[in-house]
Amino acid sequence: MVQQISIMDAKDHVDEKVKIGVWLTNKRSSGKIAFLQLRDGTAFFQGVVVKSQVTPEVFELAKEVKQETSMWITGVIHEDSRSKFGYEIEVEDLEVVGESEDYPITPKDHGIDFLLDHRHLWLRSKRPWAIMNIRNEVIRATYEFFNQEGFIKMDSPILTGSAPEGTTELFHTEYFDRDAYLSQSGQLYAEAGAMAYGKVFTFGPTFRAEKSKTRRHLIEFWMIEPEMAFMHQEQSLEVQERYIAHLVQAVIDNCKYALDILGRDVETLKKYTKLPYPRISYDEAIDLLKANDFDVDWGVDFGSPEETFLADHFDQPVFVLNYPKAIKPFYMKPHPTRDDVVICADLLAPEGYGEIIGGSERATDYDYLLDQIKKAGLDPKDYAWYLDLRKYGSVPHAGFGLGLERFLTWITSEDHVRETIPFPRLLNRIYP
Repeated sequence: MVQQISIMDAKDHVDEKVKIGVWLTNKRSSGKIAFLQLRDGTAFFQGVVVKSQVTPEVFELAKEVKQETSMWITGVIHEDSRSKFGYEIEVEDLEVVGESEDYPITPKDHGIDFLLDHRHLWLRSKRPWAIMNIRNEVIRATYEFFNQEGFIKMDSPILTGSAPEGTTELFHTEYFDRDAYLSQSGQLYAEAGAMAYGKVFTFGPTFRAEKSKTRRHLIEFWMIEPEMAFMHQEQSLEVQERYIAHLVQAVIDNCKYALDILGRDVETLKKYTKLPYPRISYDEAIDLLKANDFDVDWGVDFGSPEETFLADHFDQPVFVLNYPKAIKPFYMKPHPTRDDVVICADLLAPEGYGEIIGGSERATDYDYLLDQIKKAGLDPKDYAWYLDLRKYGSVPHAGFGLGLERFLTWITSEDHVRETIPFPRLLNRIYP
């Protein structure tokens, strides 16, 4: 009996006859040979149908079969040094499972708007496939890293009664007879977890009601947010850079085929596994920008041009430390010798991708935090439980957040990773 395998397993079945369930992505044929571009969800490769080696019915079917028709193919696996995948199948038999007519995403170029409107089908194409496989590896490596580091995974609520970041950019809904909001961060809940378990991380969907049309802002995205008790900022930075290096190395080690499809240079990625990452203060960043003809004043938040320059200047991810208090959330720990900055850091990625991590040491003084909550225009009653964390055995603690989609745009060097994920909802759409 012929063994059924996946395309990705072809390397283990060279010169063997196998059976594979596939879809046709493209084809070309001459009078004597038909070349079928095939996929099965695990990989893409070529099927070769030689007229003299198959029945007339099989060869005629190979010439006539339409794009995205599903089939069973039977044949012998051979090495193919000309392809990125490295293997192909010499087809002996074809059996149509499901026919396809007028598939809208043809091999020609399509605009991003067209692809977004057909996202449920675009997922089948090579580039989205590669991005999703890298995304899956990043998720796997995230759990691996935090498990190795002694963290506990906890889940924060998606519906919340207040704004963790102290902003009005929230999606409002009703929770029976109470106001509720889609969560913009799991951080505050993770702080409660850190006081119970020492080191925790959350990983879930977050929502921001920002009317922005840049690749830097998403309405819906996934956030990884660790919190660590008995830890100061410098220790947190060391965790952050180890985490990023671990993710990059995991992608290099386990996603070579996907990186090849995207044309991502592995040697460039290898640079980002070298630690430690550079660190500069916000003050030093302002001076460096001014020295290079940027029109920036102390106190402003950096935009894409400034972040791009700073990261590219070091040719590495770079930590920018201690931003002005006025542009950061209420929960950050004040600097011990300055009233105008807080103990925080943004990690900026090179190649123009900007901030991929934001983190800080958290304020531990009850009275200070209460005052900051009031100054932010928030109701202290909504944060009574959060203030409790400062009443009962408060300790130095720090944490950070990494946006999965922002990280993926950098690692894959792609602008539209969020659109590769089903399904075509307006919430998920970003613009070039």
